[in-house]
Amino acid sequence: MASHNTTTEVPYGYITPGFPSLYWLIGPPNVVQPSYLYHIHDVWRFTLFWTIIIFEAAHLAVALYAVVIVWWGGRRPALKVGTVRGAREQGKRGKEGDTGEKDGGAVGKLKVLWMVPVVYGVIAGLEAVLAGSVVGLMLGAVYNSGGFKVSTWIPFVWSLISVLVLILSSFSIQGGL
Repeated sequence: MASHNTTTEVPYGYITPGFPSLYWLIGPPNVVQPSYLYHIHDVWRFTLFWTIIIFEAAHLAVALYAVVIVWWGGRRPALKVGTVRGAREQGKRGKEGDTGEKDGGAVGKLKVLWMVPVVYGVIAGLEAVLAGSVVGLMLGAVYNSGGFKVSTWIPFVWSLISVLVLILSSFSIQGGL
């Protein structure tokens, strides 16, 4: 049985470009030096690295936002007991001056808030390894089977697509049927 090899011919003396090897796309042809990937392993590696970087950045931005909201959310002004809302809130809190925080307010928050970016970072890393590996291997296989060389921009763009799909999937979609 004859095998059909559709892989792109790797140029003589080809050396895999170093990460990230993104090149400026706009400019005269003699100035722009494009970088290409020819091996599935390289496409997978570039996609994995870009996915880890972009997922970590997105998750840590969200974690920072959550920390700021929780930190500043506890700094609301004290309610006056003479108002209706203040009396209701005072009843929820219990005795006068009790805020319901056992560890001393801001100090208690700091004991827990430092964990938010750590947990988000670990989750982002796990998601990125899974998504980057699947997308990178699929990209490498598709481009290799078609006999195409892969620009170093392709793994970067697909990692952006992966994080956008992750963000979009975080919203609940409810139809009005």
